[in-house]
Amino acid sequence: MLRANDTTGGTVREEDGFVFHPRLFENRNVVVTGAGRGIGLEVARQFLDCGAKVIVHTGRKPGRDLPDFLLTAESERRALLLNADFSAVGGAAQFAEDTLAFFDKVDVLVNNAGTMLGRFPAATLTDAEYEAVVRLNQTSVVALTRALLPALKAAGGAAIVNTVSISALTGGSPGSSIYSASKAFVATYSKALARELAPDGIRVNCVSPGTIETDFHERYSSREKLEQTRKSIPLQRLGTAEDCAPAYLFLAAPSLSGYITGQVIEINGGQLIC
Repeated sequence: MLRANDTTGGTVREEDGFVFHPRLFENRNVVVTGAGRGIGLEVARQFLDCGAKVIVHTGRKPGRDLPDFLLTAESERRALLLNADFSAVGGAAQFAEDTLAFFDKVDVLVNNAGTMLGRFPAATLTDAEYEAVVRLNQTSVVALTRALLPALKAAGGAAIVNTVSISALTGGSPGSSIYSASKAFVATYSKALARELAPDGIRVNCVSPGTIETDFHERYSSREKLEQTRKSIPLQRLGTAEDCAPAYLFLAAPSLSGYITGQVIEINGGQLIC
């Protein structure tokens, strides 16, 4: 990408470490959940590169090895690293409380935390498994959004970007029915929120990744299955976190997407074309 003039707010060269202008989110407060690895980690990196102050939800438990850029940002007081278990009762509420102790306004909320927690066949799915998947992928989004709404309204022109999934439309693969349904819920919830919060100047959109090479698929998909999927994708490759992250920043920036709300951006290499 070409480097923009400092006054344009445009893009800069990828080889310089940035995708967008380094002051695009200057003086903006950003919250990114599920940012200890994968897509969320890259989203947090790019917001930090663009001048934001970022609360980084690093995962369910403390002690995870984190990259140097996060530790540096924390030492420079550009980031606050928090852990919380969103699959546990009260986990999202505690995270919201910790967030509001640090930020009195939130310009961008990225609800990215979520995973399958396992493959659960319909015939053997337990109540506990069902509740944990729904609490992590669905309830936490509602709870955190509700808790942070006053801070989002206080920001003026805030944005919410929710992570959904290609499986919200395709139904996913065997054992992922509850996860897929929870992502479909978030997509519909986001569209309803977009209408409801528009009078407050808050835009709500979703990013829907396809098959992305992160440890999500290392845990839940075999190499054989991934290769079969790759061959079916028109662009003939699996996606990366770097493919996905710019969409979050685009949807979060009023200067780039100020007339976009209630939309789902599919990032899947043509895996789903409809």
